[in-house]
Amino acid sequence: MIEALVDAGVSYLFVNLGSDHPGIVEAIAQARATGKPVPKIVTCPNEMVALTCAQGFVQISGRPQAVLVHVDCGTQAMAGAIHNVAKCRVPVLIFAGASPYTQEGELKGSRNEFIHWLQDVPDQRGILRGYMKYENELRTGRNIKQMIHRALQIASSDPKGPAYLMAAREVLEEEISPISIDPARWQPIAPQPLPESGLAELVDSLVAAKHPLVVTSYLGRNPEAVEELVRLADRLGIGVLESSPSCLNFPSDHPCYVGQQGNEHMQNPSLAEADLVLVLDSDVPWIPAFNKPTEGAKICHIDIDPLKERTPLWYISATQVFRADCATALRQVNQRLHETKPGAPKAASRARHNAWVSELGRREQKPADVITAEYLTACVRRQIDRDTVVVNEGITNFSAINNHIGCTKPGTRFTSGASSLGWNGGASIGMKLACPDKTVVCLTGDGSYMFSVPSTVHWMARKYQTPFLTVVYNNRGWRAPKFSMLAVHPQGYASKAEDIDVAFDPPPDYSGIAAASGGAFARIVKAVDDVEPAVAEALRVVREEKRCAVLDVWLAHL
Repeated sequence: MIEALVDAGVSYLFVNLGSDHPGIVEAIAQARATGKPVPKIVTCPNEMVALTCAQGFVQISGRPQAVLVHVDCGTQAMAGAIHNVAKCRVPVLIFAGASPYTQEGELKGSRNEFIHWLQDVPDQRGILRGYMKYENELRTGRNIKQMIHRALQIASSDPKGPAYLMAAREVLEEEISPISIDPARWQPIAPQPLPESGLAELVDSLVAAKHPLVVTSYLGRNPEAVEELVRLADRLGIGVLESSPSCLNFPSDHPCYVGQQGNEHMQNPSLAEADLVLVLDSDVPWIPAFNKPTEGAKICHIDIDPLKERTPLWYISATQVFRADCATALRQVNQRLHETKPGAPKAASRARHNAWVSELGRREQKPADVITAEYLTACVRRQIDRDTVVVNEGITNFSAINNHIGCTKPGTRFTSGASSLGWNGGASIGMKLACPDKTVVCLTGDGSYMFSVPSTVHWMARKYQTPFLTVVYNNRGWRAPKFSMLAVHPQGYASKAEDIDVAFDPPPDYSGIAAASGGAFARIVKAVDDVEPAVAEALRVVREEKRCAVLDVWLAHL
């Protein structure tokens, strides 16, 4: 098993060990003692943090990693992170033990602890079957390498996703002859291009459109796709709108960038103006209850998963739909445009960009008394460089962070890509492990910070030397449920109630938790004039002292 992980290019094994892992613990110790390669082991006191670490590493590096947890209990403890890696299409291998299947010493590894009966559940794989790209049980060690490479091959082929393998102790204790296979024969499936007939019609539509617009959410998972989209925008002047983006899909300083939109209850003007909308890699290109293209606009859709087969209710009114790799598809489009030499670029998107930049500047002006999310994010932006990695789990401040942080390079801005909160801390560790020379800045809501298990996160960050800055956007409660309630019952009883059970008053000492568990620099910031100096000092600590820093910044109360 260890050899297969090494051969597959797995750098880190994020572990939460249990009674089902004696064989694995022994194999790792043997490999170390005999000089054999082994993935770096990262001890994770919480299983969800283990999986979020792996997710963060994969998101920024593109290289699948592995997580080791124990039986049904450890599998269930990952629950929120399981949702995230599934919806974000992250190729990660999760390996869990299973209760021994003998009880009288018939085989090595047989039951010898009372929990082995309690952990014997009818369908352990069923716990997460609805979220996995691939799941299976290992019944022998004789094909262990083939099974691991198959799991990773499926996980790494578009649409990507997590894989789950489990095995009982008797299997993990099985003594077998050495296995030799060629990992090159287990490569992910090659990217799929656009069909030639569809390509011709798409290019003709792009050239003919007066107000074309690209809408995307996760095209930026492949930096090459961003480069091709920039080429397309430069050639035709097509506007680019990010819809609830999970990564940076287009440079925010490009004149064709018209901003991003999340849950804001407004009609996006660029989307309303477009006569052709090209949707590229997006699960939620718009929310039709309050934001959608105009009637008669032509919609074309290119996606690694255009049918959203794991989402029971999903559709958009697209006239052209392609299952294709967007980097490959855009390369085809750009090549066809180069050959046909279309007319002059459209200019409308540039005006939209300038208006967007002007509005951002207005919103991030220094406030008189209460710190705003826009001003706080602008202060962070002024203290970081273009290579800084930004982790955003701001929720109700999601758009403020994305819009005002000003990232311009692919691979520098990320969200969980899903909806289970608590991704931010472990993801920051994973990204720092993948890119140790880069500064990592985590911008999170107070609710998301609490979900992230900060005591575990900051213990790990100190142990594994992965310092990063966390800025807590502290509005003393869960503002998202309040917004959801007001959207449905704007004049109801809850809208008039003083307490709807979402406030954290008084709030925990968020930065103090990090200081106590991981020796982090801790500071509470309540005054507007203290924001920028606090950000500067915290980043100095991260960069020079190589330890985490947490700023608990108080915004307006929810």
